[in-house]
Amino acid sequence: MKAKAQSEKLVQDLNAALVRYDYLAALWNEFDPGLISITDVELRTVKVAGVKTPALGEITYELRPFNAFTAPAWFADGVAILKELSRLGIESEVYMEKSRILEYQRKKTTQKVNLYEKVQIPGYMEAIRKIKRYMEDEENLSKASSKIVKSRHEQEAAEEEALLEAARASAQHKPEEQEVRP
Repeated sequence: MKAKAQSEKLVQDLNAALVRYDYLAALWNEFDPGLISITDVELRTVKVAGVKTPALGEITYELRPFNAFTAPAWFADGVAILKELSRLGIESEVYMEKSRILEYQRKKTTQKVNLYEKVQIPGYMEAIRKIKRYMEDEENLSKASSKIVKSRHEQEAAEEEALLEAARASAQHKPEEQEVRP
């Protein structure tokens, strides 16, 4: 949003500068367009929120020599005006590109966030719920089977105890056999 606002501000500044210099429109016919030219525009890469974006560095101009005595007196001012206007126009374009890149990355990030929030995270939560239920069922089955085994052991122990009691009781009611020695 800041890049977009800055770009719009620069466009407004450019338009204001064009209006400010509108009174010179008739004089521009005398100006030699080849007098000044842009030779290089230095762009740097700046990271904004982890996204590489362009930033305007230095603009290099080539100024063809002119005779200040034979050329109109306002040519020096015209060169300064053209430098200012070109800087505003180029800077505006850089901020528009920065805004476009950031907007594209914002959309991609929003899509990823929506994918995670609305698709993947609910899917994982459902899988976690299923795993928890399965583990609870396994734990319940394990407890139930251990209770069954314990009750069987108790039942077998009780049956053994009952058999031993029955054997002791029958041993007490039987006459003792005498030992016979040959």
